[in-house]
Amino acid sequence: MVTFFNGVIQEKIMRLQDKVAIVTGGSSEIGLEISRRFVEEGAKVILIGRNTEKLEKARSSIKNYQSSTVAMQCDITNESQVIQVIDQIYQHYGRIDILVNNAGAINDPVHFHEMKESDWMPLLNTNIIGTFKITKSTIVKMLENQNGVILNIGSISGERAIPKVHLTVYCTTKAAINMFTKGIAIEYARKNIRCNCINPGIIKAGMIIPYLEYPEARKVLEDRQPLNRIGTPNDVANAAVYLASDEANWITGVILNVDGGKSSSEG
Repeated sequence: MVTFFNGVIQEKIMRLQDKVAIVTGGSSEIGLEISRRFVEEGAKVILIGRNTEKLEKARSSIKNYQSSTVAMQCDITNESQVIQVIDQIYQHYGRIDILVNNAGAINDPVHFHEMKESDWMPLLNTNIIGTFKITKSTIVKMLENQNGVILNIGSISGERAIPKVHLTVYCTTKAAINMFTKGIAIEYARKNIRCNCINPGIIKAGMIIPYLEYPEARKVLEDRQPLNRIGTPNDVANAAVYLASDEANWITGVILNVDGGKSSSEG
């Protein structure tokens, strides 16, 4: 890719040139935007999710998607599916450079004492156990090449509870991912495998989108943000590109809050 500056042709540096990246939850707003940005930076991206139709629809919105992306159906809570998919990816590309653990589940705000085991198990299975399973299978392949980047997508809810928003189990799963990030980072540092975590704040994605359709609700959310705006999936994706690139090759075990300053504020 080239750009023009003062009439001189300059080649754009592709920060993820020829890297092979897996993005779980690839059809979600954040997963899709990370995939799109990775492709723009030269990566080959495998979008993973449970719903093939949604994955293909998301994938088709990426420029040059046919040559730069693949959609693969996989339930990350199913270990046999995970192993099979990771093996297929490795056999085809010969390596896996980047794993983005973006797949996640959240519940409607409910008091903890009103939740049943059947309510909290999907959160534990997807946000923790599923992340464990695909990370384990991917690390096995990364160890063969003595190189790799694991990037977890958490939430600032893993660091602070939100008054009047009852998400105790969800917050607990995201707190676990923070510690999982640090543990993996240190355990595999000498194997040249880095692991970092991005904790988004309020992002225009998922269950937040319906609230933003109402001007009053949107203004309340914006007024609570130090930078006075709601974050976008692209804000998260930009951070993901940096942490996945060689520019961050001396950064591991970091929890990066991408939240417009919210975690540093009082409210």
